[in-house]
Amino acid sequence: MKKRLVSIALLVPFSVAYGQSSVTLYGAIDNALVFNSNAGGKNQYYLSSGASESNRWGLLGTEDLGGGLKVIFKIEGGFSSNSGATGNDGAIFGRTANVGLSGRAGTLTIGRQYSPGFWYVWPVTANAWSFGGGGYSAHPGDVDNLDSFQWINNAVVYTTPTIAGFTGKAMYSFGGISGSTAEHRIMAIGGAYVNGVVTLGVGYQVANQPNFSFYGTNPSASATGNNMFSTVNAGFASAGGQKILTAGAACTLGSATIGAVYSNTRYTDLGETAVSGLSETEAGYRGTETFNIGELNFKYSVTPAFLLGAAWSYTQSSGVNSARYQQVELAGNYSISKRTYIYGGAIYQHASGTNSLGSAAVAEIAGATPSSNNHQILAMLGFGHRF
Repeated sequence: MKKRLVSIALLVPFSVAYGQSSVTLYGAIDNALVFNSNAGGKNQYYLSSGASESNRWGLLGTEDLGGGLKVIFKIEGGFSSNSGATGNDGAIFGRTANVGLSGRAGTLTIGRQYSPGFWYVWPVTANAWSFGGGGYSAHPGDVDNLDSFQWINNAVVYTTPTIAGFTGKAMYSFGGISGSTAEHRIMAIGGAYVNGVVTLGVGYQVANQPNFSFYGTNPSASATGNNMFSTVNAGFASAGGQKILTAGAACTLGSATIGAVYSNTRYTDLGETAVSGLSETEAGYRGTETFNIGELNFKYSVTPAFLLGAAWSYTQSSGVNSARYQQVELAGNYSISKRTYIYGGAIYQHASGTNSLGSAAVAEIAGATPSSNNHQILAMLGFGHRF
């Protein structure tokens, strides 16, 4: 009994001292039945964890320091709803882990974070309302990171206040390599304008030795080998640099929204970074490989609870290879309540040319098992809940 009273006495002043603080637990759980028309040459039926919205849970907290200044933190982890495994290749808080200060002059956060380009351009892509949770709506290989297959470690981000609809971010990620401030360094900026009818977003990112600084950020990543997962870009792991420019716009007219996105991703100085396990063809690449991507999307709210959407994207690579990818998708989402929803739809992709491995390009809808030929269809029906 005495121990219980002591415990209560200790807890009471703690609660009073942090009366202006708050901590929120939140998350989402989502699952879908998926049909893949060609998974390595065969039909495939499977359950996809987080097809529409990524399965996640997190803690969001603030403490008021007075004078308009607050301490903020956010930690967020992904997980599989089919196996219970940790997402992000073993990173417990692989989606976000940062702490910072927020006030009238803006917000400064430090830790693992999203790229500014994703933050501001993603909202006008099909990823935002279609099948971005499973990565299926991403552009091939997510080479422009507009579905955020990659997060950035060791990052300091400054976010401006919102002024007349304008806001911006600047990021600096430390490479942490002894004797060099440039090796494995990432720098990025981004901005947006939102006025209720029109949304504009732009981002630009420069990564040095991207195979390690940008693609090698999870616990299971290799310190010497290839960390790029897709045949779309895996052959360019030896790049000394990566530059990603993204821009997008959306206009809402009544119940309809039209969006357009452009991205340019360049893998520069091929052959400059030593990566073990590359084929003779991959190790022999020199120069620059460029991906130009365009997307048009359309969504319509049939009712406040029922959304229909369609999107088309075209990806063209040029440089040492010349692959082309066209992707079309249709999606529908119905909200049963404010937190629970059902969804369904289909994606078709067609590929041509030569991929990054020097082979004939195959259809490879991001997040799915690649096709054995140049075309692939995914169809899915799912259910999810936010908490």
